[in-house]
Amino acid sequence: MTSLAHPGGNITGNTILGPDIVTKKLQILKDAFPGVTRVAYLWNPDNPAAAEIVEDMRKAAPLFHISLISLEARTEVDFDRVFAQVSSDRPDAVLITSDPVHQAHMSAIIDCLLKNRIPGLFQVREHVVAGGLMSYGVSLSDLFRMGARYTDKILRGTKPADLPIAQPVTFDFVINLKTAKAIGLEIPATVIARADEVIE
Repeated sequence: MTSLAHPGGNITGNTILGPDIVTKKLQILKDAFPGVTRVAYLWNPDNPAAAEIVEDMRKAAPLFHISLISLEARTEVDFDRVFAQVSSDRPDAVLITSDPVHQAHMSAIIDCLLKNRIPGLFQVREHVVAGGLMSYGVSLSDLFRMGARYTDKILRGTKPADLPIAQPVTFDFVINLKTAKAIGLEIPATVIARADEVIE
């Protein structure tokens, strides 16, 4: 692939990597918890998209006076070590990706954060419904609509190479106030007012 604007070959589609997504997530954490200084990032080093995000995070974190803690989990055997590290290091917050390896352990990840009373910022609403504190990420329904539009264009004769990789424009911010109460946190009203959905 040459670039997102000109993918070349027979490739096109959409991406969940929106512009400034890392900066926006760190800003949400700082607005919700002004005292946050140590943020852990749970990621899979074997996932190229996650590697790109962690690099962006390393660049952006100093702008918010945040130090980054790396929590690496490539396979299911890594999670016991990760959970032990969370319990011992006690970061101020944890950022969680939607890596396929991690999806299978999402309930255990949520339980670990609840048990340790540590706020988590997830990527999708479903994890907040399941007990996570907050999510900020691409609107999946918007991605599906973009995919349908591209399918229609290709079926009408447009070459995939002539369609740029579509970057997301709509993001969803969800807060679970029941979880906030359970871990003893009060989220500022100004942050709650920005949420697209609040679970009470």
